[in-house]
Amino acid sequence: MSVAFRREGDDEHLEPKFEHPIPVGPNLVTARGLRQIKQRVVELQAEVAKLTDETALKIAKRDLRYWSTRQSTAELPPKPSGERVEFGTRVTFLLDGREKTLSIVGDDEADPASARVSFSAPVSRALMGMEPGDFGDFAGREDAIEILSIAVLPQS
Repeated sequence: MSVAFRREGDDEHLEPKFEHPIPVGPNLVTARGLRQIKQRVVELQAEVAKLTDETALKIAKRDLRYWSTRQSTAELPPKPSGERVEFGTRVTFLLDGREKTLSIVGDDEADPASARVSFSAPVSRALMGMEPGDFGDFAGREDAIEILSIAVLPQS
């Protein structure tokens, strides 16, 4: 029989399990983000200690490796001045005539539904360094963004 028609077992047809990808670049975090990462590590350590199912244990250990790496590489940058858009600020701006407010945070605490976007997101990169009254380009359009106000995120 041809090797092409031989089947060794069901395991060879399972979807491979890969490590969680680590975002490229620095692991900037807010104080809130660092607390979230630490809490996730504690939760996963407790979960790993209790699990007996081999598959669930592998998944929990993989998650723990990711979050432990994120905790050990976390960088808490200096508090922003609030004079320009930086990591750790909340910015209100007009985009195509519509007012929007976003908080610029770390990759792991980003939650677009809660208006928290990663500092590496395209909109964040477009906003960085701008001051109230500045106009900026976005998505290939000139002066698509107008900065209205900037506030420093709470440190607690």
